[in-house]
Amino acid sequence: MTNAILVANPKGGAGKTTLTVNLAGWLASQNQSVSLLDLDRQKSATKWLARRPDNLSPITISGKSKEKSDWLIIDSPAGMHGKNLEHAIKLVTRVLIPISPSLFDIQASQDFLEELAEEKKVRQGKINVGVVGMRMAARTRAAVTLEQYLQHLDLPVVAYLHETQQYVNAAFEGKTLFDLPPYITHAERESWAPLIKWLGR
Repeated sequence: MTNAILVANPKGGAGKTTLTVNLAGWLASQNQSVSLLDLDRQKSATKWLARRPDNLSPITISGKSKEKSDWLIIDSPAGMHGKNLEHAIKLVTRVLIPISPSLFDIQASQDFLEELAEEKKVRQGKINVGVVGMRMAARTRAAVTLEQYLQHLDLPVVAYLHETQQYVNAAFEGKTLFDLPPYITHAERESWAPLIKWLGR
């Protein structure tokens, strides 16, 4: 059975594609077969994949191969809700929600998080849901505010990913953090450790 992860947030610019491609990159680096399903109108993940060098761990676009992948990562469009969200939930085993460290981003995500919490598979505990703090550090005011807000929804913050140029530089070359030498991405890899542990649950 394919493990499937939906990366979703109703707000544009929340870091969905950055999280999606780097998640795919880590899984591929672990010798897992990985497919991307790019539902975003801008097709940023698809364009990134077109830049990816052939000598790196392969990642495919969903539907282009008849072989089943170990993992399917879905990059969702901004504003996904209602029937579209309900349909996507039926396809996946996990949901990751990237949220940036601002009051506006948290407020923009509020209705989506509450709608997600009411989905049957989520209420029944059949899907693991986690929030990823994007461009934020743990133990900052923004991180504490986010954690306090999520407490009443019973959703965990599974990682805080810092904003660094390594993500930008890697993306230009069709790469991820996990395609770059560990000695220059040590801090970034450390921030991914809790998320990687969550994936193994």
